[in-house]
Amino acid sequence: MGQYATLDDALASMRNAGPELRNGLTNHAPMAAEALCAMGRGDAVPAWVERYRTGLLPMPPRVDPIAPNDWQAVLAHEERFADWYELIAEELRDSAWQAVLERWVPRLAPGISAAATHGVIRVGHAVRALDEALTPTRIDELARGIAYWAATYQSLPTDLSAQRASEPQQAVKGIALVPVERRRFAGTITSALTALDEDPSFRTVIGRATLDENPGTVISQLTQTFAGVYLANAHDVLTTIVFIHSVTSAAAVRSMVAHISDVSTRMLLPYLWQAQCALYAAFGSRAPSDSVTSPGESRDNLIEQAVANGDEHVIKFTEACLREDAITPAPVYRAAASQAIKMMSA
Repeated sequence: MGQYATLDDALASMRNAGPELRNGLTNHAPMAAEALCAMGRGDAVPAWVERYRTGLLPMPPRVDPIAPNDWQAVLAHEERFADWYELIAEELRDSAWQAVLERWVPRLAPGISAAATHGVIRVGHAVRALDEALTPTRIDELARGIAYWAATYQSLPTDLSAQRASEPQQAVKGIALVPVERRRFAGTITSALTALDEDPSFRTVIGRATLDENPGTVISQLTQTFAGVYLANAHDVLTTIVFIHSVTSAAAVRSMVAHISDVSTRMLLPYLWQAQCALYAAFGSRAPSDSVTSPGESRDNLIEQAVANGDEHVIKFTEACLREDAITPAPVYRAAASQAIKMMSA
């Protein structure tokens, strides 16, 4: 079990918690706890969870069971989270978790922006934990992740007819940013994405990048591209949090692709790219630079700084950047992690 020895107790201690916090934002505890374990700091999980627990809300009440054939009518109904959880938990009792994941990824792919991509991120962390060990608490966490993705499902304006012309790092530079006077931020990231409904140019974004290479290579291209977007655009706490999700969502998808079919993966990747572009279009101010200098921070130092910082976004982002850097080294990953630690320490 190694560094994951503390994860199951942490998940079990939060069994009665709902998917959101008292402040109206997303409950990051299961994701951050798993990220700490992945960075080799499972020892930090109990104390971190204990501090975080004060902001947790209880599990919301059930409304009405969801019939297996009626799921489409209940997408994007946040008040039905408990019903979604019961539906997915039942499926996981009857089938292997990989089969349930394969069933739901294609269904939920167009709504990957759900809760600012927190649905897919939570699923990705749960899947990686299951890769490490199959336990009841981790199966339960996967049910919660899929349920949250479904309950907060958010699709974006989509026109699949556009021709893919360039790799993500170049394609992102052609994304039109929503003019400041037309932005719609109303306290949540998802509220800002509604401005894209009135932007005809955004509809074709989903098809502007070539995503045809090996999925692992594509995910590296996406994480590197949007780590660069992060560095160019994160200038305060809000934008730091916003652009962190454009990287952690892609890292979460990486955890999933080994367990879903190539067909499902190829369906998911364009929607991942679209969601990343949506965050950039709704909150961005400038294109990423082609040149980034490494901060010279070691992996161990960045991990220790992230743990000491304690912010859930910093923990998840540092882990994602270091994992991506280990797969395809690039200075942008450590530069982004270092910047986020500093920004969220202010």
